[in-house]
Amino acid sequence: MSAERPTMPPVRLNSEAELARDALAAPLLVRAVRLARWAGPDTRVGAGGELVEAQLPAAAEHLGLAADEDGAAYASEAWRLAVDTGLLDVTDPDGDALPDGADGPEAEGTVTAGENLALLTGGSPQDVLAIWLDGLDAVHADATAPVLDDFEDLVGEDGSIDFDALDWDPEAEAEFLDGVLGNLYLLTLADSGAGDEPVPLPALAASMIVPDDMGEPTDDILEQVSEAMMRLDDQFRLLEPIGLVEYRPVDEALLVEEGEAPDGSAADADEDDVTRYGMVKLTPLGLYGVRTRMQEAGVDAPAVGDLADKGAEALLDGIAYYPESAARAEVELWLAARGTGDAVAAAADLLAAARGTDEGAPLRRLHCQQALALAGPEAEPAVRAVLDDPRLGGLARVWLAERGASDVPAPPEDMIFWLAVDTIAAHLDADGELDELQGLVEGLSTQHSGFFDEVWRVDHPATADVLEAMGRLHSDKKSAKEARKAAFKARSRAGG
Repeated sequence: MSAERPTMPPVRLNSEAELARDALAAPLLVRAVRLARWAGPDTRVGAGGELVEAQLPAAAEHLGLAADEDGAAYASEAWRLAVDTGLLDVTDPDGDALPDGADGPEAEGTVTAGENLALLTGGSPQDVLAIWLDGLDAVHADATAPVLDDFEDLVGEDGSIDFDALDWDPEAEAEFLDGVLGNLYLLTLADSGAGDEPVPLPALAASMIVPDDMGEPTDDILEQVSEAMMRLDDQFRLLEPIGLVEYRPVDEALLVEEGEAPDGSAADADEDDVTRYGMVKLTPLGLYGVRTRMQEAGVDAPAVGDLADKGAEALLDGIAYYPESAARAEVELWLAARGTGDAVAAAADLLAAARGTDEGAPLRRLHCQQALALAGPEAEPAVRAVLDDPRLGGLARVWLAERGASDVPAPPEDMIFWLAVDTIAAHLDADGELDELQGLVEGLSTQHSGFFDEVWRVDHPATADVLEAMGRLHSDKKSAKEARKAAFKARSRAGG
């Protein structure tokens, strides 16, 4: 059975220790920890666990913030995170934990240090990351919450809130933001996972709004992109302090209506400078966080190193569609986990996993050959053990020849042709570069005189498909015609 392609390309994550250090340095978590350590028996909270308004100036001062509206907002945000992540435990006056949404503004409780506060300094990196992920969930929820510009209009006479009047779909909002983060994740992993350059906010918004088959966007689509940009601008401003992204916000001068800016500053703004419309980049911690959220949602999002403790078959199937650099890194980790003392056994396991006649077998054998190239000379006994194997003997000879072995037996002719078919089948399955594949096809067919007169007889499940592909890819018209004729013979021979 052919290996399934993962939904996402493999990501190279920093070590858990490095990620935990990044989490502990996230500005919002730092402020939350400081408030959790500042809180005491006299600290009062409201019905929902929030810090009462009268204590916000003192909290802001403790955080080194100005005692103004902004400082109070930052302090309130940090306090909520401390409660949401278990750095603080909130109890009512009778000593019971306050339920979410406790009724009545007059209800007040007290706080004590939560168990997670000690874990941030005395726990493992996994403990720290688990707390940070809880914080990310809380900030994500805040980022997708409705914007209440006219809150008074939503409150009924009985004090209830008319959520229907918000025109807000929490699932749709969360799905949109997760889609944006997923696209940002993909862009970060492009070009072998370099991800060094930030992404313009307009491009990120357009990736969610503009249909793939649309040429010139309509005015309605452009307006939707603009609205999405401004919503994302607010959301990334919230997500940056938790350490998920590095974000350069939209230049506020661009938001000023024409004629309203003092001294004509908006008119002088360079509207062609794309960086002024917002630039965003996932941090290494952000890659970890977005991947975790995707995995929890059931998305196949592999990471380099996932296969280090798996068997050889899982390794070869797992890296089937990895980019070359990621596949190499995964194999190196797999081999390192076994050590040089087990090099022969590791090579034997790889060769055993490369067997088979299923659709994915050619690609497994190609990756087996590449993995053996990294195994070192210690693998030679296992390689020599398969020289007489009709399916593995060809790649064994290639491995020995590349290492300069002088006593490599010449392959029988049927093994040569079988290996040629198997190699092309593997590259077809891997969807390699067209020029590279064309070069492989032409190189293999010209190495042997009368190639197409013999190759159609090869007992390989992919013979006919390979010959048809050679007929399409070969630049020489005569050779391409010979390949198509050979493909017809192969199908007739196979009864198809």
